[in-house]
Amino acid sequence: MKLTIERTALLRSLNHVQSVVERRNTIPILSNVKLEGRDGQVSLNATDMDLDIVESVAAEILRPGATTAPAHTLYEIVRKLPDGSQVEIDQSGEDGQLTLRSGRSKFVLASLPVDDFPLMSGGDLPFTFTLAAEELKGLIDRTRFAISNEETRYYLNGIYLHAAASGAVKVLRAVATDGHRLARVEVPLPEGAVGMPGVILPRKAVTELRKLLDETTMEVTVSLSETKIRFAFDNALVTSKLIDGTFPDYERVIPADNDKVLEVDCRALAQAVDRVSAISAEKSRAIKLSVEKGGLTLSASSPENGSAVEELEAVYDAGPMEIGFNSRYLLDILAQIEGDAARFTMADAASPTVVREVTDTSAVYVLMPMRV
Repeated sequence: MKLTIERTALLRSLNHVQSVVERRNTIPILSNVKLEGRDGQVSLNATDMDLDIVESVAAEILRPGATTAPAHTLYEIVRKLPDGSQVEIDQSGEDGQLTLRSGRSKFVLASLPVDDFPLMSGGDLPFTFTLAAEELKGLIDRTRFAISNEETRYYLNGIYLHAAASGAVKVLRAVATDGHRLARVEVPLPEGAVGMPGVILPRKAVTELRKLLDETTMEVTVSLSETKIRFAFDNALVTSKLIDGTFPDYERVIPADNDKVLEVDCRALAQAVDRVSAISAEKSRAIKLSVEKGGLTLSASSPENGSAVEELEAVYDAGPMEIGFNSRYLLDILAQIEGDAARFTMADAASPTVVREVTDTSAVYVLMPMRV
């Protein structure tokens, strides 16, 4: 294989695929990126056996073929080449070496056999539908903050995607929870998604997919089975294994009969929480909300730092109550609300609180209280 490519184009694609490659690998070929040049394009492929990314980019193919190269080393070399330079990649013999030239620079890298590189992007995926890139971004952005990092509850280490019903409307729903907070966001169910199995998209796949979505406005074609999911858009193909586990019945933790309703300016509340929480103990970040008719008082205290109090105007007509929250979790939820006002529906100081945007019913957040 021999090709010439513009440095910026190569760097962009390498940046996307190399982040899949783990820094330490017991299987040497998984440290490499596969490069295949033909028909005026070079495709770059990297995998960790759970997640696989293929991206194609235009190049001048001087001799079609395929090779592999150490992913992180190749990325670092290309990153340090001068902007606007041309890169020539040549792998001509059976000597297991790849030569990269650019200007007066020449690098010789060890190459591993292409036949050793695992193929992950094949297989039958019976359910296929399309989503606007903005819709998929929204599903990810408004739920991923609640993905659990607790490895023992591995079935919470991702976003649960499934078909559901919201009243009489069929929806595609994304849910994430770590046991302390829960995020549930939905969009209208796309054609082709009817009857799809509920699947759990792993955290790493969510992270890498979201990076790629920043660079597209195209529709995304989603294909899935019970064990694998694939996202295709622009010149990229992201294939991921799914978490083999059962997501809990999240509907049971969303209270339906909370009767105390608080409406407050979302930005003002977020800024006040941020200020007051500066005084709270680092470990718990606890903050107390004291609500009464027409107002809301935030407070925090710690033996080391002293205390802080801030008052806000709010709409509230029920009896007075006090409830504590982890301020970081509360700020995470408030950051997802794009409108002006947030609505809190509460029962008492020990029960989960439901948070929504006043004008948007597509997203529901649940926050467990803290004892303060």
